[in-house]
Amino acid sequence: MIERSPMTAETRPAPFKLTRTIVLVGLMGAGKTSVGKRLAGMLGVGFVDSDVEIEEAAGMTIPEIFASLGEPAFRDGERRVIGRLLAERPHVLATGGGSFVEPRTRAEIKSLGTSVWLRADVDLLFERVRDRPGRPLLQVDDPKAVLTDLNTRRAPFYAEADVTVDSRRGCSHETMARTIIEAIRAYDLAGGLARGSTFEETM
Repeated sequence: MIERSPMTAETRPAPFKLTRTIVLVGLMGAGKTSVGKRLAGMLGVGFVDSDVEIEEAAGMTIPEIFASLGEPAFRDGERRVIGRLLAERPHVLATGGGSFVEPRTRAEIKSLGTSVWLRADVDLLFERVRDRPGRPLLQVDDPKAVLTDLNTRRAPFYAEADVTVDSRRGCSHETMARTIIEAIRAYDLAGGLARGSTFEETM
């Protein structure tokens, strides 16, 4: 279900109409959900977290899906859920850390959305996720080593995103959201989306 994010005159940066779903990709802890909600509020569109949608569709939490069905089954369900969400009206979509690595999911995102990699260094990511539950890939003796390995293996796939924005310590969600908007506008103006721009000017 697409969640309508609150928008105020103070937070909306410009009169844009979103014409393609903005898909936030990157490792756990990059800020996809928190920044995504602020971004959606600025643009006056809905926000969806694909992990929440997966849990609702499966009737299980993500750790339960991993434990009972395994990662391949989770990835297949994730792909189907993201495909359904991309077919809905344009919104901001936060995806799980492994979604953009899966070839078919990545292809659908490339075709139907505008992807943004929220890039952050491992120390910052670990600081954000180390005490949070619900991270099955980090339920090991040395979670930071696992996170470092994930970053190394997944970064080349994340680098295929249309836009890359760095997540930095101390940077507010609002600043991050505004940076994403400007980065996408620059990408559109540079002709990055020959199939159509992400934003339509309404003035």
